[in-house]
Amino acid sequence: MPSPLHDAINQMIRDRPESALEILRDLKGVDIPRTPLVRVESNAFNDRPSKDFTPDTVISAGPPRQPFHGLIVEVQQEPSEAKRRQLPRYAASLWLMLDCAVTLLCICPDAATAKFFADPIPTDLPGYALQAVVLGPDDVPAISDAAEAAAHPEVAVLSVLVHRERKVAEAFVDGLHLMPDDHAPQYYEHAYSMAPPPVRRTLEELMASTAWPVHSPFAREHFGRGKNEGLAEGLSKGKAEGRAEGEAEALLLMLDARGMHTPDAVRERIIRCADTDVLEKWIRRAAVIEKVEDLFG
Repeated sequence: MPSPLHDAINQMIRDRPESALEILRDLKGVDIPRTPLVRVESNAFNDRPSKDFTPDTVISAGPPRQPFHGLIVEVQQEPSEAKRRQLPRYAASLWLMLDCAVTLLCICPDAATAKFFADPIPTDLPGYALQAVVLGPDDVPAISDAAEAAAHPEVAVLSVLVHRERKVAEAFVDGLHLMPDDHAPQYYEHAYSMAPPPVRRTLEELMASTAWPVHSPFAREHFGRGKNEGLAEGLSKGKAEGRAEGEAEALLLMLDARGMHTPDAVRERIIRCADTDVLEKWIRRAAVIEKVEDLFG
């Protein structure tokens, strides 16, 4: 079953498919012509016995009827020989479907996994071996400048995940108020849902700073002083109940930021929950669900 991290990275790429081409050009040196015509394609592939198999995200660049490049984005979190052998089939299927050059980009937050998928993948078809383009931790820059984080938000989110440094988190949070107000919430949600607990606590602390709500309309609208004061109080007291209250409020505000109506019964269940582990699980799920009914599984 795909993890929240897996789903969040894919959703981030689907929301702005241009980012996948930017990663190939800027971080991996792949020469792909620039075009404003970039879109997400169907990822429902089919083999000869009519058995569907679906890669994570499929993108095409160029005119819809004559694209000049196809791109498959796969998120892999652990070595898997079965998944590795599936990748050449994905690439071949997209090549047959679009009749153009195809690149398979494999995003691996783990270094050992990145090394595993970087080797050429042989097939039973003579002369055909797939060389995936792998984005591993070593390929993700440590973005410590707010303007750069705002200009490349998808890479900035991955930088927060991979490098786990305070200066990277600070640049990301400072870059949020340089982004359009309707984009900033979703990038914060992606970063928060993917980050390990220590980084999440750093993000919470930074979001609770007095400078943030003063200078950011986004923070005033989507987080407000109530969340900041609640988190600050919970952190200063160091009490479990304060932490749970902050998590519950953050979850409710995240659902609100995503435009999801929260029924009274759901809101009451969230507020009454005192288990921070459960609340953290719900927060990660809230970043990827399509409707609020799916929050509790």
